[in-house]
Amino acid sequence: MIAKEKWAEMIKDFHEKKTPKLVGREISIPLEIPLRRAISIIGPRRAGKTYAMFQLINLILEHESIDRIVYVNFERNDLEGCTNKDLDNMMNSFYEIYPQNKSRKVWLFLDEIQNVEKWEKFVRTEIDNENAQIFISGSSSKLLSKEIATSMRGRTISYKILPFSFKDYLSLNKIDIKKYLSTSERLIVINKLNDYLKNGGYPEVILYPEEKDKILIDIAETAIFRDVIERYKIRNIKLLKLLIKSLISSAAREFSIHKFYNFIKSTGIKASKNTLYNFIDALTDVFFVLPLRKFSYSYKETEQSLPKIYLMDNGILTTNGVDDHGILMENLVLIELARRGKNICYYKSADGKEVDFVVVEKNKVKELIQVSFSLDSINTREREFKALLKASRELKCSNLLIITNSMEGSEKIKGKKIKFIPLWKWLLSIG
Repeated sequence: MIAKEKWAEMIKDFHEKKTPKLVGREISIPLEIPLRRAISIIGPRRAGKTYAMFQLINLILEHESIDRIVYVNFERNDLEGCTNKDLDNMMNSFYEIYPQNKSRKVWLFLDEIQNVEKWEKFVRTEIDNENAQIFISGSSSKLLSKEIATSMRGRTISYKILPFSFKDYLSLNKIDIKKYLSTSERLIVINKLNDYLKNGGYPEVILYPEEKDKILIDIAETAIFRDVIERYKIRNIKLLKLLIKSLISSAAREFSIHKFYNFIKSTGIKASKNTLYNFIDALTDVFFVLPLRKFSYSYKETEQSLPKIYLMDNGILTTNGVDDHGILMENLVLIELARRGKNICYYKSADGKEVDFVVVEKNKVKELIQVSFSLDSINTREREFKALLKASRELKCSNLLIITNSMEGSEKIKGKKIKFIPLWKWLLSIG
């Protein structure tokens, strides 16, 4: 049990310190919502969830005093083993220090809350208090799972924080986004895109590019060892590392558990297919990989399809030797679609024609997107067009887009209009 005096010390320490200097980024998280719900902020480790909380805290401080805010990071060593009973003690300490807050609006920021046993009980109780708005964060997508949704009884609204977007990256580099750019301004943006495409969007990498490789290796190892091995009590570390290496080398392509299972079996490594499925679920849960399923109106067919594998950040790919420009472009588009909250699948026809991304809304296909570095090759052009046109007919969608490195415009083929847009413009939503 964590003593009330310890909680009081942490609360007062937070109130005495200044919030850290922040890198501004686009966030769309409200300070409060009319319904009695907690706001959950989820995303991969080191993507900036804590700083998003501090950005919200700074907005509150424009109108309210610091003594009405509680912020606790549950990754602290001295909070290991914390339970919901300890959180009750935390609030008792807070109200003892500031008794006037019992009748005032207060804001609670509970960072990496998944480390607290039975935290849901505490949060459910507190959100019934009309004067408390609660923000919770976590590096596990289980904050969105059916189990949490059930235990919270629909009492949360979730917002996702991913590594920096290209807009955030340009803002950090003090480059203004304008609808119309001069030749020199456009060249600056394209040059920055080339860096962003290779280095990714993790805040530390952007701030300290000279330490890029060290930082990305550390992030990957932290995500693997701390979040996967410890949280899921994985013993076969060699197998996990081998799987991760294979997933990275399969970026933007289908990945077959069956084929990987046969491969490890041939090398003498013993493991069940079920173990491999569990490993991929764990890596997905901590936002290390983003598996994408094939689109089908049949739920069973979708679930049984081979997933295409994407990584949460391009920097992880390049640090592990992936330098194919087309793969990096496609991975970046997938990350941006996820950031925009799109429901995404891929398309593959019976004769093997493939469209990279199918954007679905309310079980209807709204957009078909191909990603291609260049359409200069006749073979590439024909392949991309044929796949889009076939998917357009089969899925009854006429909103067709090809994201390229530099090509812009549109072309009408067999009665269908196909639009082309450079990656930088699409990322910035210009044009």
